[in-house]
Amino acid sequence: MNTSDTAGRTPVTPAAHRAAVAAETARFAAALDGADLSVPVPGCPGWTLVDLVGHTGNVQRMFSGLLRRRVQEPPRSREVDWRLPADGTDARGWADWLAASAAVAADAFDGIDPDAAMWAWGVDQHARFWMRRMLFETLVHRTDAEHALGLRPVVDPVLAADGVDEFLVNLPFAGSFAPGVAQLRGDGETLRFRCTDTAGDWLVRLAPDGFGLVPRDGAGSADASVEAPAADLLLLLYGRLGSDADTVRLTGDQELPARWFAHSAF
Repeated sequence: MNTSDTAGRTPVTPAAHRAAVAAETARFAAALDGADLSVPVPGCPGWTLVDLVGHTGNVQRMFSGLLRRRVQEPPRSREVDWRLPADGTDARGWADWLAASAAVAADAFDGIDPDAAMWAWGVDQHARFWMRRMLFETLVHRTDAEHALGLRPVVDPVLAADGVDEFLVNLPFAGSFAPGVAQLRGDGETLRFRCTDTAGDWLVRLAPDGFGLVPRDGAGSADASVEAPAADLLLLLYGRLGSDADTVRLTGDQELPARWFAHSAF
């Protein structure tokens, strides 16, 4: 599906995704300067900051390995040489390790055509899927780290809208690690998601056998709508912001967004 037709926006390019992985990782690493790595991370219950850093860097290295091998089927093992820092309390060491993970990713990006055919768990079976997925893993966890440290995250609206699109396009295929999506069924009800500060307008239809995005023809109508600035909409979809936030506007059948957020945990 052409996501720009669905969302009323021009897609962000793989080159921009690659650059943003580096920029987001650098912001994440900068936030670690002098940080207490034992602080809890509200966006990831049960995790401390060092868990979050380790997860983010590990994901970057794992995805980079998939890209280098141009995998054509689901990998049988996730074994990677993580080269984790020996000291779990050394914020500088972990920041450097995270920066090194981004360097591993950059090297993998340089060695592959974004349009190369590859296995992916989502809809886009090309290398660019993993570049885009790596970006939003990094970006969302960067905001998790900043929230944990009492900082106010800032997310570029155009990039956030691309993240909303990436989430909604791929969620129907996420059942293996997000089992709740199996409950996102209906009788044709439609739920609209719209950015209020940049282009981005998506319509999801819940059918008896599944759910997914459908093209929007003009303004149209929906049974329920969720509207927010792009950054807040992204964090809302990822469960980092409540639907009762001041910046979020819900209209129409309130049961639909309630059902969505109850079963769409990623």
